This record gives sequence, C-alpha cells and structure tokens, in this order.
Amino acid sequence: MYFHLQRLINPIEQDEPDPAAANALQEGLGGQFGEMRTMMQYLFQSINFRGPEGKPYKDLIQGIGTEEIGHVELIGTTIARLLDGSPAYQGKPTDPIDQPGAGGAVPLNIALDHSNIHHYLVGAQGALPVDAAGNPWSGSYVYNSGNLVLDLLYNLMLESTGRLQKCRLYEMTDNKTARSTIAYLIVRDQAHENAYAKALETLGVNWRGTLPIPKTNAEQFPEVKRLVDLGLQSKQYSFDLDNQSEAGRIFQGLSPSGDGTELDASEQAPEGAPLEIAPERREEFSPGADEELMALIQATAEMEMADIDATFGRMS
Repeated sequence: MYFHLQRLINPIEQDEPDPAAANALQEGLGGQFGEMRTMMQYLFQSINFRGPEGKPYKDLIQGIGTEEIGHVELIGTTIARLLDGSPAYQGKPTDPIDQPGAGGAVPLNIALDHSNIHHYLVGAQGALPVDAAGNPWSGSYVYNSGNLVLDLLYNLMLESTGRLQKCRLYEMTDNKTARSTIAYLIVRDQAHENAYAKALETLGVNWRGTLPIPKTNAEQFPEVKRLVDLGLQSKQYSFDLDNQSEAGRIFQGLSPSGDGTELDASEQAPEGAPLEIAPERREEFSPGADEELMALIQATAEMEMADIDATFGRMS
C-alpha cells in the first residue's frame, strides 16, 4: 500500500510566472528520461521482482520508485506555478463567470507565443503528461527485463541521462521557481545513481568500465552545491512505514561517486515542505463553480457522508 503525506518532497522557491520554462520542464516530467518514466519503471520492476533472497534489491528499487512519485508531484506542481497567472487578466473571484473575456479582452493571448499552447488550452495552466515537444508520455519507455543486473544497469543509465538533461534545463532558465526544483532533482538523481551503482558492485559488476557516468560538474550551480554540502546525494529513503526495508544492506559504505561521503539509508523520508493548493484561475473558467453549483456540490457531499455514516458508523 502507499500513503500520501500532504507535503511537497522539497520546497519550491517563489518567482514570476515563466511559461517557457514550464514547457522546458515538461521534458523532465513526461520525457523519455523524465520523472514519470523513473516512477513507472522502478515500481513495475519492484512489483514484478522474483526471488525472496533478493529482497534487499527489491526494497532498494521500490524505495526509489516511491520517491519518484514525490518527484512527479514536485515537478508537476512547479510547472503549474510557472504557468500560474495571465498577465492581461485582472479579475476577482467575485466576477461573473464570463468576465475574463468580456469587452473583447484576450487574457490568455500569452499562450499563443510563449509556451506550449496545451498548457492553457487543455491543462488550465497546469502540468501535462507530455514531453517538451508535446508528445504524450508512453508506457513503452518502461524497461523491465526481469533480469536484476540488466535492470540495474538500465536504471543507472536512466538516472545518469536524467541528471544530464536536468543540468541542461538548469542552464536554460534563471527562474528561481524552476531552478529550485531542477537543482533538487539533479542531486537526487545522483543519489539514485549511487544506489544503483552500489547495487551493481555488490553483484560483482564493474560498472565503471561498463558504463562511465557523464561528468556534469553540477556542483558549480549554487542551488546544487548547497544540497550537496548537506550530503543529499548520499542519502536514500525507505518510505517504509513498517521498517521492513532491507535496502540499507546495499546502500552503505563509501559513495560510488568518489566524493568521500558515506552512504546513509537510515531515514524513512525527507521532512518535506508545505503543500498549498493553487488559487482559482477565473480566466480559465477553472474550477468555474458558481454559487448554485457550489450548493449542489455541498448537498451531494452531505448525502455521501450520511450514507457512509449509515453504513460504517459515524466517523470520529
């Protein structure tokens, strides 16, 4: 089972909206080497895992896959914040539903030449399951061979390529909102590289000769350096409420990165950061609930709660 703690896995800095940066970040979400890919690949590998004696490897893959769910939430929320707000719209929540375009106004004209138009046309200023070119995410990206060494090699390559692309994304924008998330993902990608590299070493695989990791020198980015100085590249979380994970039997000892740090799998999860729900976007008619509709929603909710109370007893 999976549980959701209503906190973001990392804080998102505040800055001005930047729809072009939002579109670039879509590659890190729905691209071939993005967070949706890593989430699905690792979860499917752990679900399909065979061999009880290999439980530490299953736990390692599953823990990283669970973290990737939080990464999808983080980068998706970042994209939405970069899109949030239309410069030409100065409306108020009390305005009538058709007020945004009244009098010939075109509050969403920014969508025509600054971004992926689908962010405004389809997504109501929110993230989409697509890459930066607008191609839908595909399940065919997922690699799950059933062979542990092959899967670990492929995962190491996936994390390395993802980190390389995020370094490029960092260089594309100076927006603080975008960079705060990109920097965090760069460092966590390195942590996952360390995890898969260490797992391969325990299986006798000389991965350094087989798959050299690209040098990005990402520590030159100040946001990345701050996180590396905290040792975030050498931590791995279990996300295991029952403390049954054996991933720590693998994720220990000196880091494969060669930075002199010790690998640490002692923490269940990061502390996280407050998760706030974004305001309505009246110019998008989203959610577009007028007083009559809100009253209907409330009445329906009350009927559903009454039905639950009648069936299961009153919830405390």
